Amino acid sequence: MHRRELGRQGLTTSALGYGAMGISMFYGPSDRQQAVAAIHQAHDLGVTLFDTAELYGWGENERFLGRAVAGFRDDIVLTTKFGFTRDLGRDSRPSHIREVVDAGLSRLGVDHIDLLYQHRVDPDVPIEDVAGAVKELIDAGKVGHFGLSEAGPRTIRRAHAVQPVSVLQTEYSLFERDCEQLFPTLEELGIGFVAYSPLGRGFITGTARPAGQYAQGDMRNHDQRWQPGNYEKNVEAVRRLGELAAGRGITVSQLALAWLLGRGDHIVPIPGTRAPHRVIENVRAARITLTDDELTAIDRILPAGGFGARYTTHMPRWE
Repeated sequence: MHRRELGRQGLTTSALGYGAMGISMFYGPSDRQQAVAAIHQAHDLGVTLFDTAELYGWGENERFLGRAVAGFRDDIVLTTKFGFTRDLGRDSRPSHIREVVDAGLSRLGVDHIDLLYQHRVDPDVPIEDVAGAVKELIDAGKVGHFGLSEAGPRTIRRAHAVQPVSVLQTEYSLFERDCEQLFPTLEELGIGFVAYSPLGRGFITGTARPAGQYAQGDMRNHDQRWQPGNYEKNVEAVRRLGELAAGRGITVSQLALAWLLGRGDHIVPIPGTRAPHRVIENVRAARITLTDDELTAIDRILPAGGFGARYTTHMPRWE
């Protein structure tokens, strides 16, 4: 798989990454053996960016991913995040950042974290203090690069002035395009972009069922995109995307990932899956280039994203 540079601090990864969140939370129970097989399949196919966070199972996901990648840890870019409390509040105090990093190193079973994100902006802690704490961790060799998640231009600039930001991670897909307003700032400062939920939290795979038909604890039971009214409109959009993809001989997921990869060389999507065959499908998207006619057709189907707000609570603050 070809590689992409994220930021100007020397961070290089595969064009597609792997998001491990769904193994531990939000998408119902998982088969851990199959999940390990999916992670190994991703590595075998050239994926080098693997994403986790303290929040995902409160350390469980970090421990799981650390064990899964232990055999090839030196070949990959391993990322994690800090900044949440167990009641989904925020805590990015420098002392807490250091605690989370030390715990994360232990859970992951590594001596350094390649890319460390602030998971969400903390309104009670100046971003300069956050960036300064991460800079100290970089200087100490515990962290390689600094990233932000769901941050806006003002926050990005203030952080970048203290410690260069390599990556901004934000939701981005055919269903969610608001983050495009951030791209001029990223281009100006030379910051890469990691797109989480690049398949619309799974809706774009064409396997969506109405809210209420998923296991208890699955976020799709409450996600606005799966609610009556929005659900039917999104299903119709995916059906039309599927027709377009079929005309090219690819899947709708591959169409969606190829679209993202074509939005800029600074973009790396991190689709998450617990099935090895889905990893193969996703990786093949990195070899697809969409035509101008196909891009025009996609814009006609979803000119401004999907139907339904992506969050009803804990909405990210873009400042």
